[in-house]
Formats: sequence, structure tokens, C-alpha cells
Amino acid sequence: MNSRQAALAAIVVAPALASCATGPTLAGANLPSGAAAYSAFSAPTTAAAAANPQQYQIAPFDSLAVTVFDEPNLSTPANSPLQVDASGNAALPLVGTVHAAGKTTSELSSIIAARLARSYLRNPQVTVAVANPSPNKVTVQGEVQQAGVFDIKGKTTLLQAISLAHGETKLAATNQVAVFRTVNGQRMGALFNVDEIRRGSAPDPQLLPNDVVIVGHSRGKEAWQNFLSVNPLYGVFRIMTGVGI
Repeated sequence: MNSRQAALAAIVVAPALASCATGPTLAGANLPSGAAAYSAFSAPTTAAAAANPQQYQIAPFDSLAVTVFDEPNLSTPANSPLQVDASGNAALPLVGTVHAAGKTTSELSSIIAARLARSYLRNPQVTVAVANPSPNKVTVQGEVQQAGVFDIKGKTTLLQAISLAHGETKLAATNQVAVFRTVNGQRMGALFNVDEIRRGSAPDPQLLPNDVVIVGHSRGKEAWQNFLSVNPLYGVFRIMTGVGI
């Protein structure tokens, strides 16, 4: 490229570069990233909470078998279970509506027993079991082609979850992908670099049921796309002058 072409390229490109100064929207999310992200999400407590059935937390659309000793009319057997609704609530005779989601079966048993003791029974013995758990799901949001809640079976990685959402958009900040997880009632999050994962320079983290993935938005890419949309001849200019080639 000669000096005249270089000067013209600078005039055309400068506004785009100025617009690109703003970073991706998740850049200031104050979440661990890099090695700290992998360390946080591989903590023994995380794996134990997912694997230990005693720590299983009831989820919306789970079906529950509630047994009240010597009270068949107050029980919901496994062949006719009680379903938790989308809001995480369950309704029982003489008990009313109980918020079940996020509680273990033992915690819910205690709540039901306490309510029955106040209104009907003396020292009720209540057992709650998950008859049919709802399908494991992950939520994928942000700059993806098809955001939504997706069923997962077996081990699912971050890249696989993004694929379930048909991949990221052109405006995605692929170096700023957040994963949020709730462990023992505490919400935690971390940022992962999908570009490094695809290059093989970083591992592809395994997700757990109910994880939420948010693919960040790149303001820099947005500014560049907006620039090209109002300057369609710039693409032709690049080819003619060799700028960026």
C-alpha cells in the first residue's frame, strides 16, 4: 500500500477504532477468571453437592412421594406423586402451599410435619422422596443464536451447552462467557474464555444441572458491525487497496 492509500485507510478506519474502545459488557463483572475460575468450579463441595443424593435440592417439575404415617388420605404415593409447579411450589391437603424448590427432602419433610402438627396431627411422621426428578437442564442466554433452557443427559461441557443454543452470534464476546451455579444455597459464578477452550489451550469445563451460561456482548464488535452497515463501500475499499489483507 502506498502513502496515499495508507492515509485514506487511516481516515476511514479511525472512527471505527474509536468506537471499539469500549470493552465487552461482562468485562467488569467482578467474577473469577482464568485459573481462578477453574479452581472455583472444581471445588470438592461442588462435586459433592451434585453427587450426594442427601444434598439433592428439589427442583420445579419434580414429582414427590409424600408419606404421612398412618394417614393415607394425606399421603401421595409414588404411583400418584405430587408435582412441584414451575414456581417451585407444591400443594398438600391440610398443609396448603409449600415452597419446595431448593429444599432437600428432609427439610421439606420437617416443614410439612410442623404444619400438620399445628393444624391436625400430634407428632406426625412425614417422609418425602423424589419419585421422578425433572430432566436435568442448563440455561444458555446472552449472545447466542437461540437462547433457552435445554435438557442435558450425562456429562455436558460449556462448549456443548453453547452448541445446544446453536452457537454464538457475531457480536459475542467469546473471551467473556459467564457460568453461574448455586451450591448449598450460595450462588457463584466464573468467567471462561471460549476462544482458548477451542484452541485447546484451556480445558472445557463440565457443567452441572441448573447451571446458567451467559455469553457476553462485545461492544467493540457491535461498533464495527454498525460501521460496516453505514459504510458498505469500505469492504470494497479494503479489497482495492489491500487494507487488512
